[in-house]
Amino acid sequence: MLGSRQPVSVSALSELTGVSAITIRRDLAELEAHAALRRLHGAAASAPARGAPMPFALRADALQESKRLLAAAVDTLVLDGQSLIVDGGTTGQAIGGQLAGRAVTGLALSLHTASALARRQGTRVLVPGGPLAPDSLAFEGGEAADYVRQLRVDLAILAACSASPEHGLTSTSPEDARLKRACLDSASRTLLVATPDKLERTSTFRIAGVESVSGLLTTRAAHPDLLAQYAERGVQVQLAEDLLEAAD
Repeated sequence: MLGSRQPVSVSALSELTGVSAITIRRDLAELEAHAALRRLHGAAASAPARGAPMPFALRADALQESKRLLAAAVDTLVLDGQSLIVDGGTTGQAIGGQLAGRAVTGLALSLHTASALARRQGTRVLVPGGPLAPDSLAFEGGEAADYVRQLRVDLAILAACSASPEHGLTSTSPEDARLKRACLDSASRTLLVATPDKLERTSTFRIAGVESVSGLLTTRAAHPDLLAQYAERGVQVQLAEDLLEAAD
């Protein structure tokens, strides 16, 4: 059923197999740990091939609570008056919504992120221009990368498709990889914001080694060994829950 790449509900799997929903959820969790599928809210979908991006709507439905925590934690790290690059994707969109109204200048790398950043007055929102990727509405191509290289920003907030400590930051798109390399070159500091699953994944197109980022922000669900590998490479590792508790 998962071979169609369409989500299949837990109830449908339970009915098909005659196994309880509790057992189905447990088995899905184990399969996700081995990158055999992706769990969504009450459902599961087949894992994308290394070079294939997952549809935006499916990504938006996945790991919503983790993205909410990460976006709120980013808000505690951003200072008024700063200039930012805010990545595209569903994590970038969540961060844009959290930062909306802050007194910052934000260059959004997708129309989804730009729209989220512009929801409230007070934030200056820029976009690089150039072609848009279908579905994700992310800017891509040389024009966007050239625009970014002309800038000098305080902080680039990036959310790579995959961020294995061993293989580095990687993307499913060569255009996205090129654009993110430009962001690394143009920022005084770079913060990688990643849900824990991304730290165990590798995509086709290399962006840079993980040591190219200043900091990693993830959640307590991340495997301690992966966090240790980041720290060994000189990256400051922060957990969203710790930052939010400290801010209370």
